[in-house]
Amino acid sequence: MALLAVRNLTFTYPGCTGPALQGVNLTVEKGEFLAVCGPTGCGKSTLLRLLKRELAPLGERSGEILFDGMPQDALTDRESAARIGYVMQKPEHQLVTDKVWHELAFGLENLGLPQPVIARRVAEMAAYFGMESWFDREVSTLSGGQKQLLNLAAVMVMQPELLILDEPTAQLDPIAASEFIATVHKINRELGLTVILTEHRLEEVIPACDHLLVLHRGRVLDCGAPRAVVGRMADQPELLPFLPAAAQLYHAIGAQGACPLDVREGRVLIEKCGRSGLSLPAEAPLDEKGPPALRLREVYFRYGRNDPDVLRGLSLCVREGEICCVLGGNGSGKSTTLSVAAGLNRAYAGKAEVFGKPIRSYRNQSLYRNCLTLLPQDVQSVFLCNTVREELAECGDAENMLPFDFGPLMDKHPYDLSGGEQQLVALAKVLATKPRLLLLDEPTKGVDAAAKQRLIGVLRALKAQGVTLLIVTHDVEFAAACADRCCLMFRGQIVSEGTPRSFFGENSFYTTAVSRMSRGLLPGPVTVADATALLRWEGEA
Repeated sequence: MALLAVRNLTFTYPGCTGPALQGVNLTVEKGEFLAVCGPTGCGKSTLLRLLKRELAPLGERSGEILFDGMPQDALTDRESAARIGYVMQKPEHQLVTDKVWHELAFGLENLGLPQPVIARRVAEMAAYFGMESWFDREVSTLSGGQKQLLNLAAVMVMQPELLILDEPTAQLDPIAASEFIATVHKINRELGLTVILTEHRLEEVIPACDHLLVLHRGRVLDCGAPRAVVGRMADQPELLPFLPAAAQLYHAIGAQGACPLDVREGRVLIEKCGRSGLSLPAEAPLDEKGPPALRLREVYFRYGRNDPDVLRGLSLCVREGEICCVLGGNGSGKSTTLSVAAGLNRAYAGKAEVFGKPIRSYRNQSLYRNCLTLLPQDVQSVFLCNTVREELAECGDAENMLPFDFGPLMDKHPYDLSGGEQQLVALAKVLATKPRLLLLDEPTKGVDAAAKQRLIGVLRALKAQGVTLLIVTHDVEFAAACADRCCLMFRGQIVSEGTPRSFFGENSFYTTAVSRMSRGLLPGPVTVADATALLRWEGEA
């Protein structure tokens, strides 16, 4: 018997003319790992929230959801809470206590389990997830990766039968994201736990899952074994950017045979290919003489008098008209750097200058008038109105700032949008301020691959207009495609920088899948477009 069955599910949000989900049919067997993918706003998060009764959005619903053969509504509150676990996209939204150990015990305490049972389960789960060294720490002191791992452990300690994860790696750096997906895969294989996961970053997810479900405009476009579904994507060119790099390359060069899904299989594909005879155009060298838009010199910053330094002698120079991407692990100081650059926090030592002028000398908010704008990581903080229409109208021509159709979103409350849609609306608002220096904190978080390509086009157009961009991101593929300069931050300092090809070509983990696939086989590609230009299909069918 299937653990979960969805039959002809249709859902429409209040005030919306069209359904977010339409006629969705889905069956998930016990022990299966199902990955759900699709464009921003296709209904992925809506579907997952409807599967968890306590998180179901308000709206008009038809169809049926069965859990273990029972209608969802027939489950008791206790059964629903314990048997169906849910991990949210934003770690902070799910944390409710002050200490790690208390977070692990919180759900069990609410179920009324005996203290010895709680102690045993908490100890076992902490050991399984390697949390002993930070078991007594304050939750607020954890890194983003640790917070998300804690959320997963706090759900797993309740021993659910179904684990639902909604873009759980959206705020994690590449290493933490890879480790998190590996942990979910391990749980699925070792415990036989049924997993449903939605993600935009599919490099690790697709090779690990048993079935892949593709949603498009609220409907099921395809569902089946990952290799078969990915192989059929040649007929859906608008969805190709969602695939792992190896599969994108396979379709781009018209290869035959089994479609590769991971880096190892991608290397085999490259070895079978012939060379196109083309070479990659030389990258423009870094500009080290142009006037600086932002200069940080030996900057030190800490959040409290007795707290450790977050920035430890940070020096960074971003030249006018440049796109600079800063990468690094969670907790390395990237977002703090943006807050200091934007004048929201003041360094206790060092110098911070914007367009050659010390930040502290900008008076009466002049720094933020057609000069500098920051899009924070929590984009909900920029929303002030009840509808997207009001949000964009408040900023004049904001609706036309991005090549994205905001029409279907206009009458929605900003908080009812998907994470990617919120990101795009917020970005349109900040672009309407017409800054000379634009600071972006994780602008691709929750944004699908197609929208990301359009965003890259917007950022390049802004650069052509003379706008300087400093971008903090965990998205290495995005940085490789749009940056002039890439920097790696570690423990509050910039430890390396270079052009995308030189930067990613020398890294082992902070690098793109194409770079890992082609290293030693091709001369320096870091994007699928690079590799496609160098290859032609000559392999066996």
